[in-house]
Amino acid sequence: MRAIKSRTVANKIINGLPLKERRRLLASCETVELVFGDTLSLPNDLLQFIYFPVTSFISLVARVQNHPPMELALIGNEGMLGASLVLGVDTAPLESVVQGAGTAWRMKPSELEPELRLSPMLNRLVSRYLYSLATQLSQSAVCTQFHTIEARLARWLLMTHDRAHADEFHLTHQFLADMLGVQRGAVTIAASALKQKKLIHYTRGQIHILSRNGLEETACECYSVIANVEKRLFK
Repeated sequence: MRAIKSRTVANKIINGLPLKERRRLLASCETVELVFGDTLSLPNDLLQFIYFPVTSFISLVARVQNHPPMELALIGNEGMLGASLVLGVDTAPLESVVQGAGTAWRMKPSELEPELRLSPMLNRLVSRYLYSLATQLSQSAVCTQFHTIEARLARWLLMTHDRAHADEFHLTHQFLADMLGVQRGAVTIAASALKQKKLIHYTRGQIHILSRNGLEETACECYSVIANVEKRLFK
């Protein structure tokens, strides 16, 4: 990752801080460009950095032997990677992989810990985000068990759309299959159904969202559960 200069702050946790506290926090941060596919942390490893995504977004994935990784949650500019520090936990429970390239604010855990002690508002925002993330994780488990692949794909595309800041992004069918924990053929069938309904268009790994409203109607209720929690906590 290459450090770059930026004056734009678009992360909701950072933006939620009073101006003085925001400036103090940002003085300890650098802006980095996250690259698609980069691994930022591994399970049970000490966190090397804390990330506040701005235009990038990060997948939290789990692995089991003899199976590809499965995505359990997404972190975009609504949150942060390393929120467990507010609980005094400095290790990562899941693998984190850059799913959407872009910018993020980055700082060391040793620099965030004093900020958590000094700022009740930062504590509150990070704790609220942890609740939101827990909702994502639990809803993901329910969704995988009970909902159709087409509905799950629509939900996943909506969540990606929320964090990509664009109507078009690069996702291959194999990548989608790995993230949803299904065979590639199942994703191809589901994506074709969405394409026939004129909700998306895709070619050579580029997916273009044509009808967000249509995707919301197709997605299972898990999307609205997760989105409503985020809106309520960060309004």
